[in-house]
Amino acid sequence: MQVTRLFDIADLQLAEFPMDVCMASLEEGTLRSYSSADFVRTADALALGLMDLGIGPGDKVALASGNRCEWALVDQAVLRIGAIVIPIYPTTSADDYAYILEHSTTKVFFVSNSDVLAKGQEAKAKVPGLQHLFSFDSIAGTRHWKELLGIGEERRSQLEAYKKAVKPDDLATIVYTSGTTGRPKGVMLSHHNILSNVQASAPRLPVERGSRAISFLPLCHIYERMLMYLYQRAGMSVRFNESLEELGARIKEAKPHVFTAVPRLLEKIYDAILAKGEALTGVKRKLFFWALDLGERYEVSGTSAWYNLQLALARKLVFSKWREALGGEVTCVASGSAALQPRLARIFNAAGIPLMEGYGLTETSPVVSVNDARNDGLRFGSVGKPIQDVQVRIAADGEILVKGPNVMLGYYKELEMTREVLEPDGWFHTGDIGEITNEGFLRITDRKKEMFKTSGGKYVAPQVLENQLKASRFIEQVMVIGENRKFPAALIVPSFKFLKDYCELKGIPYESPAQIIHDKRINDRIFAEVQKMNADKGHWEQVKRIALLPAEWTIDGGELTPSMKLRRKPILAKYAEQVEWIYA
Repeated sequence: MQVTRLFDIADLQLAEFPMDVCMASLEEGTLRSYSSADFVRTADALALGLMDLGIGPGDKVALASGNRCEWALVDQAVLRIGAIVIPIYPTTSADDYAYILEHSTTKVFFVSNSDVLAKGQEAKAKVPGLQHLFSFDSIAGTRHWKELLGIGEERRSQLEAYKKAVKPDDLATIVYTSGTTGRPKGVMLSHHNILSNVQASAPRLPVERGSRAISFLPLCHIYERMLMYLYQRAGMSVRFNESLEELGARIKEAKPHVFTAVPRLLEKIYDAILAKGEALTGVKRKLFFWALDLGERYEVSGTSAWYNLQLALARKLVFSKWREALGGEVTCVASGSAALQPRLARIFNAAGIPLMEGYGLTETSPVVSVNDARNDGLRFGSVGKPIQDVQVRIAADGEILVKGPNVMLGYYKELEMTREVLEPDGWFHTGDIGEITNEGFLRITDRKKEMFKTSGGKYVAPQVLENQLKASRFIEQVMVIGENRKFPAALIVPSFKFLKDYCELKGIPYESPAQIIHDKRINDRIFAEVQKMNADKGHWEQVKRIALLPAEWTIDGGELTPSMKLRRKPILAKYAEQVEWIYA
């Protein structure tokens, strides 16, 4: 059986290697598993139910939910009709919900729970074209997704015709990502875009039929979604986990062979391990930090026999407990969405937990390159070698350009924006700066675009936040930071003239800028201004901490360009101490 459309994967699994448990997740508080037959049968039934609502080829159906089987089922049902899936982060603001639903002309919207429903209902009131709203949880007054099952059976022949009519290059999904204007932009990906990435990425992961995966990174992100298809194609059992709460316990239960992570999560896992080590005493404490020191010095090859002997002992005495905490059977952890600290990669690999960093973008479906511990395919500080059929070259200005079957069709309704990044001959401008080593490994060295990712893998558009913050009378200048950090923060130069008047009114002593920026009352008042701006933002783009600075940024001081734009790198370098204080 040929696999040329995304929904062919499930049909192939059922036909050639049917599984008793192809996926499982909590449903109404109880673990519910689906066999290959259950999955295909339910997806078909849901597709018929959607058709009964009038959904046909080219129509849009949106999803806002954590990871659960219902997400995969709706995705599968929509694709089978030849309709288009619009995934939305459940944590996105109601305002962005409304924008995405309106911009995409979505007709049906599925939400997971009451929290997401509240935002969905608020958005629906602003989007006349949105006709139906369903929930995965049973919520009074809201239609449940299972109402769509068991209806529309008379349309089965039409469904088969729809499926047959879907072509590999047809649009499968529009994935909205943050734009520099502050409004999300819709990345159009075809069946072939994503499927080519599934097929080319599989050889880099040690996956095989019968192995297990746990999925907890958001399925609305193309990274985890592509891997969901990859797991299905490989014949792996997938355990979805909707929340990061008690994730450690869920991982231990699932005993996964493979899972994906973002650097922020790996940092949390490492911090938890380190905290336990710090709590040890005596010989156990010494052993722990001896093993950690070995891990920090780990190399892929070229280590001495003495080092290898010590590492084998450390793995038995210390690192074996780390593996047990991850279920004891992990063969690969794939890290993506943001830059991974090489130190963490060394330590985890030394511990016998193969941690492989990769690189990609939503626009590239997403994987461009990824490390592989096998066949000398791992280099710390790199994002691996490009995957099969994906070409990478470095432009004259250092920008990474990508060409291949995984490159998007374009941005939805944004022809000019598409032309800016996608050349007529197919080369896509990533906006990242990098280099290719003599061995063929790709290294990311900088960001050409000012938009950044937190260590949790979420995009943040700093200029939008900065412009909003500068509307406050308390704030003269501001720079939002957070590249590969835990959360966005802000370096703020207060409006000292206004601040002096404010202090006089409030009876707060004002001696100098250097003195007043350390006054807790002033810090709290300015942070209150920041929180006003945060109110309508997704949690990942909210500014969590600030540092007040004592002097205005100027051209002469090197902080501004002649056209008065922020020189971000010099500012970060000049105020490195304040930045480290923020993230301490």
